[in-house]
Amino acid sequence: MNSTSTYVFLSFITATIATLGSLFFSEVMEFIPCSMCWYQRIFMYPLVLIFLVNMLYPDDKIVKYAMPIVLVGLSFSIYHNLLMFEIIPESIVPCVQGVPCSTEYINWLGFITIPFLSLISYSIILILLLFIKKGISSNEK
Repeated sequence: MNSTSTYVFLSFITATIATLGSLFFSEVMEFIPCSMCWYQRIFMYPLVLIFLVNMLYPDDKIVKYAMPIVLVGLSFSIYHNLLMFEIIPESIVPCVQGVPCSTEYINWLGFITIPFLSLISYSIILILLLFIKKGISSNEK
């Protein structure tokens, strides 16, 4: 197993844990996701399939497939965390119906919330994709 396939596997594991975690919080713990949480889920869930397919059928274009999805999901996650840390006022948030985006279902150690877990997941995947890109670039030389 080369380093690129290891990074793809780690990306798959990270996306899978994030996906299963979000499903656990909503389906088992019955936490109702806010609009921003839904947007983050929309961009996390397909990553599981993208990385799985790439593990089964390796393709050097994995970064081109996954990076846009990760960057959009990461953007939503950053925005949501800025709201959670009260850097962005709640008045400019798209959560106008249903659960407010500032709802804290969990708060571990005073700063670990569900949006923070999403931020960590997207950040890990982004870093792994950068390693994958570097590995693919060095193999082409």
